[in-house]
Amino acid sequence: MNINILTDFEVEQFCRIVDASDKIVICCHQNPDGDALGSSLGMDEYLRTMGKEPLVVVPDAYPDFLQWLPGTERVVRYDKYKERVDAALAEADLVMCLDFNTPGRTDKMADALVASPASKILIDHHLDPDIDVEMKISQPEASSTCELVFRLIWQIGDFESLTRKCAVPLYCGMMTDTGGFTYNSTRPEIFFIISQLLTKGINKDKIYRNVYNNYSEWRMRLMGHVLYNRLVVMPEQHASYFILTRWDLKKFHYVKGDAEGLVNMPLQIKGMRLSISLREDTERDNLVWVSLRSVDDFPCNRMAERYFNGGGHLNASGGRLMCTIEEAEKRVREAICNFRP
Repeated sequence: MNINILTDFEVEQFCRIVDASDKIVICCHQNPDGDALGSSLGMDEYLRTMGKEPLVVVPDAYPDFLQWLPGTERVVRYDKYKERVDAALAEADLVMCLDFNTPGRTDKMADALVASPASKILIDHHLDPDIDVEMKISQPEASSTCELVFRLIWQIGDFESLTRKCAVPLYCGMMTDTGGFTYNSTRPEIFFIISQLLTKGINKDKIYRNVYNNYSEWRMRLMGHVLYNRLVVMPEQHASYFILTRWDLKKFHYVKGDAEGLVNMPLQIKGMRLSISLREDTERDNLVWVSLRSVDDFPCNRMAERYFNGGGHLNASGGRLMCTIEEAEKRVREAICNFRP
């Protein structure tokens, strides 16, 4: 099966840029998810097999349920070590931008990223990339950035040297960005890639358990609270939403990642096409995080763009609102009632 994504010239360009770079920084978007962290760690391990010693930086904390991934002990957080990361970006020969399409998605790290004089390579699967780079590998139809990293390694001809430590985060990112291969994952190339990753000795069942069966007791109680007390179903619109206030998060001892996956659950209701979650930020006032999930051909990415200052993929998108949680709820109801694909 042909899974190549680059021209011969682009393969040569990528290898030339990497070979010429000693100081390499790998970075991803704010609130790193499985794909952002997985692609970063996968690329980090791959470059190490080439004799490089890259630095993986993330804008802020990633969920607890990803802490087990190999290589996380080397990850540096910008919100904790700003001066170190600023210096690394300023001195870098190469910055690899993984799983984001615009510098703004790196939040407070954006200025240092843009100012870096290093060559930059973008590898991403989000729509409308808007970042000044020397090389752009942008494939919005891909399931994940991890898929693109694998396909890049494959096309270069380095699959045989790909290690288990590289294969595990790449599989994890593909799995999490498709909801366990339940959306955006119908192309046969995806399952060919999975079959090849399995030859590296990864345990896909254990990876699944580590991500989806690794929550605290309080997360389970939060889930019950959402479903019983917070879920609003709008059957005529085939849609539902729920809100999580600071009070909710404090009561249920929220830690980063506890809300992961909750937005998918209402889609189990017969006839639901759209589910939206609103989560009040625990630290910044008047900031509400929005997650959207849909099924079939409902374009929740277009809804995110129009109503929630966001975007994403057809069936999985996100955004943010700078307002109170009450105003955000009104905005959601307006979107559900008025949006026409």
